[in-house]
Amino acid sequence: MRPGHNRNFTLWVVILGSLTAIGPLSIDMYLPAFPGMEAELGVDPGAVELTLAVFFIGTACGQLFWGPLSDRFGRRPPLYVAMAVFGTASLGCALAESVQALAFWRLLQALGGSAGMVISRAMVRDCCAAREAARVFSLLILVMGLAPILAPLLGGWVSVHLGWRAIFTTLALFALVCLLAVRFGLQESHDIRHEPPLNLARILRDYGGLFGNRAFLGYTLSGGFAMAGMFAYIAGSAFVFIQLGGVSQVDFGWFFGANALGFVLASQVNARILKHFAPTRLLRHALWAPALAGLALAVFTALGQFSLAVILAGIFVYVSSLGFIAPNASACALATHGQQAGAASALMGALQFGLATLTGMGISLLHDGTARPLAFFLAVCGLLALATHRLLVHPHEGRRR
Repeated sequence: MRPGHNRNFTLWVVILGSLTAIGPLSIDMYLPAFPGMEAELGVDPGAVELTLAVFFIGTACGQLFWGPLSDRFGRRPPLYVAMAVFGTASLGCALAESVQALAFWRLLQALGGSAGMVISRAMVRDCCAAREAARVFSLLILVMGLAPILAPLLGGWVSVHLGWRAIFTTLALFALVCLLAVRFGLQESHDIRHEPPLNLARILRDYGGLFGNRAFLGYTLSGGFAMAGMFAYIAGSAFVFIQLGGVSQVDFGWFFGANALGFVLASQVNARILKHFAPTRLLRHALWAPALAGLALAVFTALGQFSLAVILAGIFVYVSSLGFIAPNASACALATHGQQAGAASALMGALQFGLATLTGMGISLLHDGTARPLAFFLAVCGLLALATHRLLVHPHEGRRR
């Protein structure tokens, strides 16, 4: 199945984008409710942020599970199970009476929701070559990019008028919609007739082979470090914007959405210029933006300065550049792994969310009442993304030329 440029192709992109958006929705929707959740659950500031790190851990581990399953049984059957798990866990979050219970249900929620991300990427690889895949990934960002734009606005409104628990009820309803969309609107894209039975040794061998592939690892880590900076921003933005910048819970969504809009617009520019430039070239140049933006913010905050306008400008540049980095890095990493698309997508997602987990935990643990931890992690992630690409990918591209 290779979707054509017609209504079926549009529906295919919308469904895959919605499945991919489960992660951003689950993360961004409850960010404005952090202060209220901490007050109701009776925990110190920063405690609820740890449930974000738990979600990252569950997402990383879950992708390693769903990837091989989707290679063996096809893309759709695992999605049925995963959406049911995600919906049930979302209701568990809505009923949680302690931060420990919330963390448990968030872990289970992440395990289910991670399938949407890993299997969507695998389906794109099933149907598209590298340049076309990069364009489709850019279009997926257009769909899933609505999540970080609308989710904080919706989450802020829901938390103020209905309470934070209603946020998770909304996520459960979204899972039901996705389940119906997969059942009635998504065709199977992976031929499993010649797939061998599941075997742990073979799965580990496949993952080991991917780890040994220098180009795959380079593209994955360069994209992963850059995206980890965005997760640092997600984890620390509520405190920086609301507590330090004086932004209200409702208005927080507008600031957060502006950065998400930059991400989406950049991805659409990327989709257009892919007609003229290879994804490898676009990625190579785009990686300079988060490195320089993060470094500038780190220097600014290290001098003891705070200006909401400066913080917003630096973050906007960082997040917007990901619209060029994320789709091209994903397409390049998966380009030569067609039969193992599920496993390759899983390992790529696991590594990236593993890095996101470290940044999320780091923001919480280094919390010092200033914007310095956020700026520090943006700088580190941006510089590591650039360095990883230069060390692992750039020599590989040179040999190919």
